[in-house]
Amino acid sequence: MKKFIATLGAFACFCGTAFAGPISQSGDFVLMSRDRFGLFVGSHKLFLQDSDGLKKVSYCNRDYYIRSKTVAWTQLESERGHVVRIELNYGRGWRPICDNPERQVTLQDIGVSMSAQEVLQSADESSKRQGRLSAVSRIFGTGGPEDEPSTYHTR
Repeated sequence: MKKFIATLGAFACFCGTAFAGPISQSGDFVLMSRDRFGLFVGSHKLFLQDSDGLKKVSYCNRDYYIRSKTVAWTQLESERGHVVRIELNYGRGWRPICDNPERQVTLQDIGVSMSAQEVLQSADESSKRQGRLSAVSRIFGTGGPEDEPSTYHTR
């Protein structure tokens, strides 16, 4: 029996080190907010490539690209008492890879002088703006939604 337990212990040590290697370059990197019991509250995606409207930041010595509202959200979530950290999912479940991101990047670090609440409010207002094609469609359309054929969702 002792031999079996020793073999099992050696196997456990081997498996533990097999997964402790470097962080994968693929998969989804997400700022995850969890309550004090570890239950999911919300998340924001971290990007590995630059795009319009993104800012380059570094969490735990790794570069990401994020939106200003993501930094604001991170700060507000931590103020609410939620645990915020970066988690990685590459098909094997969520794995925490970086703690306390709210202490590593602030709005001031990315050149934003507004409060976190103001940043999120301005982001909500900008998402309500209609696109140019929607405006043109309404101008040349026959009327409002009442003139459109009804669907299951509009009944």
